[in-house]
Amino acid sequence: MTSPTEAKQVYSEDHLPEFTPMPWTLSEIRAAIPAHFHVRKTWKGLLYLARDLAMAAVVWRVALHIDPTFRSEAMLQYLTPHAAETARWCAWAVYWWFQGLIFTGVWVIGHECGHGAFSASKRVCDIVGFITHTLLWTPYFSWQISHHRHHSNHASMERDEVYVPKTRSDLGIPKEGDVAFDYEDYLGDTPIYTLFMLVRQQVLAFPAYLLFNVSGQKGYPKWTNHFDPKSVLFTQRQRDAVILSNIGIAFMVWVVTEASRRWGASEVVKFYGIPWLLVTHWFIMITYLHHTDMELPHYRNSQWNFQRGAAATVDRNFLGWQGRFFLHDVAHFHVIHHFFPMLPFYNGAEATGYLKTFIGDHYRYSDRPVFQALWESYNDCQFVEDEGDVLFYRDRKGQARVRPATPFRAQTSDSPLAQQDTF
Repeated sequence: MTSPTEAKQVYSEDHLPEFTPMPWTLSEIRAAIPAHFHVRKTWKGLLYLARDLAMAAVVWRVALHIDPTFRSEAMLQYLTPHAAETARWCAWAVYWWFQGLIFTGVWVIGHECGHGAFSASKRVCDIVGFITHTLLWTPYFSWQISHHRHHSNHASMERDEVYVPKTRSDLGIPKEGDVAFDYEDYLGDTPIYTLFMLVRQQVLAFPAYLLFNVSGQKGYPKWTNHFDPKSVLFTQRQRDAVILSNIGIAFMVWVVTEASRRWGASEVVKFYGIPWLLVTHWFIMITYLHHTDMELPHYRNSQWNFQRGAAATVDRNFLGWQGRFFLHDVAHFHVIHHFFPMLPFYNGAEATGYLKTFIGDHYRYSDRPVFQALWESYNDCQFVEDEGDVLFYRDRKGQARVRPATPFRAQTSDSPLAQQDTF
């Protein structure tokens, strides 16, 4: 017999919260947001950019004194040589942390430009965006094109550009009830290996996406990338913009090569390379957590529309005040950004209040510590089902946290959801 304790642990999707897709039109949602929040002020965007560049310069200037200070005779006498060396690396760690955040803020300004949210002038947006993104090794126009397609198709299983969930069949997992199997055989990993894969994702995912379409749309041909003007990502009219982006990246190769020759590769890595790696980490961590959660829906076919896809993201309290100050609210108020990508970031907080009031429970926010959330999402969000037009992630045990409401559930006879409806 099953004990009461064991009975409580039995998983049943009949007890999961039900989800009904958003019913409103985009026009209805837009009408709920005061029009003045959509106004773009070039002078205000330039002030934020100037602030970021000034902070980067000051922090860089301070870092120039780290090695001379902690290797000086006075410091070696005041501290032991071992303590002075430890303090020196601690100082570098502080520099990398804050310069990485500052650089990420500069990258966010370029991201705003890519959406046309920085200024009402497209020329201003493209000039500022091209410079800021090129300085941080992002092909501005190429990434702008694919990122726009992501926004236009977010949470669509067929058309989204990034973070498209793997399906049960992608992972070769049998359907429930077909054969006896253990999910551990397909999804089980040691914590050490999982940590290694997570760190690899955080450091390399963005370059891998640009170069090899890693985590991108599965339907694209092999060797799809952001540097080939003839890539399926681009139309013939966009090829000149892709070439211009490539010229910018080639220029950065020359700059870094010359800097390494003049000041040494180790100095370039310390002052610029590691902060840049942190930019790629923060960007991937932020976007991954925006779009990956057990309670976020994905859609197939007729159940997808723009506003439903826009709501399938989550705002997060990312690094508290540091995330708001250095990262321009890009993580704290991302939901409103998906609804209205041209709305300036400095209006995100107030506009989100109106959005939340209008869409209610369809707005999602998490104040869970972000590194904890990253670990949990990476472990839990494993796959979605092959059937159904409204989908939620399943974890390493094949279990979901939310189920579609009855009218939106899979109706095929071999679907786990359909099988449960027969009881």
